[in-house]
Amino acid sequence: MVTSSSLLARNRDFRWYWSGHTISVLGAQVTAVALPLVASVTLDAGAAGVATVATAGHLPNLLLPLLVGHWLDRRRRRRVMVAADLVRAAALAVVPVAFLTGALSLPLLVTVALVVGAATVVFDVGGFAYLPTLVDEADLPAANRATQGSSTAAQVAGPGLAGALSQLGGPAPAVALDAASYLASALGVGRARRPEPLPPGGTKRAGVLDGLRVIAVNPWLRAMTAHATLYNAAAQILTVNLVIWAVTDRGLSAGLFGLALSAAGVGAFLGTLGSLPVARHLGYGRTFVAALALSTGTPLLIATLSGSTVTLAVGLAAVQFVSGVGLGVANVLSVTLRQIVIPRDALARSNGGYRLLIFGVLPLGAATGGVLGQALGSRAAVAAGAVGLALSTIPMLTRRIRTLRRPEGARPTLDDPLAPAATEASGAR
Repeated sequence: MVTSSSLLARNRDFRWYWSGHTISVLGAQVTAVALPLVASVTLDAGAAGVATVATAGHLPNLLLPLLVGHWLDRRRRRRVMVAADLVRAAALAVVPVAFLTGALSLPLLVTVALVVGAATVVFDVGGFAYLPTLVDEADLPAANRATQGSSTAAQVAGPGLAGALSQLGGPAPAVALDAASYLASALGVGRARRPEPLPPGGTKRAGVLDGLRVIAVNPWLRAMTAHATLYNAAAQILTVNLVIWAVTDRGLSAGLFGLALSAAGVGAFLGTLGSLPVARHLGYGRTFVAALALSTGTPLLIATLSGSTVTLAVGLAAVQFVSGVGLGVANVLSVTLRQIVIPRDALARSNGGYRLLIFGVLPLGAATGGVLGQALGSRAAVAAGAVGLALSTIPMLTRRIRTLRRPEGARPTLDDPLAPAATEASGAR
C-alpha cells in the first residue's frame, strides 16, 4: 500500500496540488472566522449582523452544488479550481481596501461572503472530481489520506490563526493575508501539470438532477449519503445545546470549552494517519464500521459527564478525541470509496448532489436543536443529539458494507445487476 508520505515525495504534480489544497482549506477556515469578526469588531454590527454574514457564507451550499456539479462534469476541473481561488482572493481583497477608504459596510461584507462561499463550492466540488485524474487509482487512498489530513489540520489551526491575525492587526487587515492565501493556493493547484483528460460526453445528456439519481441507484452511495445526512443533522442538535449545557448550565469557561472541543481535531488528524494501515489489516468495511462506532457512539457519554468544571472539561476532551479519531478514519475511507464507486463522468455532479443533501440539513438540525433545548432542557437535548449520531450509523451496517475487503470491490461489474442502472443514470464511460 502506498503511503501518503511516499506519494508526496515521488509525485511532483500531487505535491503541488496538495500544497495548494492545504492552503485553500486553511484560507477557508480563516475566512469563516475573519469575516464575522469584521462585522462584529470593525462594523459593530451586533448579533444579527454577524449571523447575516455567517449565513451568507453558507448559503451557496444550499443553492449551488447541483448546478456546479452538473456544469463541471463536462469541463476540465483544474483550471476552474484556479479561477475559483482567484475569485476568492479578489473578493476578499475588497474588504481591506474598503476599510482603508472608509467604504466598508455590512451589505458589502455580506456580498463578499456570498461570493467567497460560492467560489468555495466550485473549488470543493471540482477538487473531488479532479483528484482521481491526478493520481493513479492505486494511489487514491494515500492521496485522500494526505488531503484529509491537511484539511483536518486546517480545521484545528484556522480559527486560532484567524483570531491571532485579527488580534495583531485588526480583522480587516487580517483578511488581506487571507486573500493572499488563495493566490498561493491558485499557484499550487496550477502547477499540477499532469494532463487532465476532458471528461467523456456520455451517451445521453445528463440533467441537473442526475447527481441525485447517481446516489439513489447505488447502494453504497445511498448508505453513505444517508449516514452523512443524519449525522450532520444530529451534530447540529448536539452542538447547539452543548455550549449552553457546558458553559451556561455547568459553568465551564469559554477557554476550557474551546480546548475540549479542539481535541476532536487532534483525534481526527491521528485518525487520518492511521486509516489505511488499519483498513489493510481489518478490511475496508470492518474498519469503516469500527470508525463509525467511535465517531457516533462515543458522544453518547457526553450527557453522563459530571464533576467539577476541570473534570468536565477533561471528560469532554476525551470524548471529543476518541470520536475525532473515528471521524478522521471514516472521512478518508468515505471519500475514497465514493471516488471509486462513482463513474468518472459523474464525479462532479454526484458530489454536488451529495453536498446538497448533507449540508442542506444543517439549518433544519440547528432549528430542531433549538426547539428540543427549549422543550427538554439543554442536557436532554445534548443526549438527543448524541442518540441521533448513533442512529446515523444504521445505514452503514449492511452485510455488503461490513464484508468489503477493498474499495475496488464496491465497483459494479458488467454482470452486476446494479451496473446497468448506474451506467444509465450517469452516462456511459
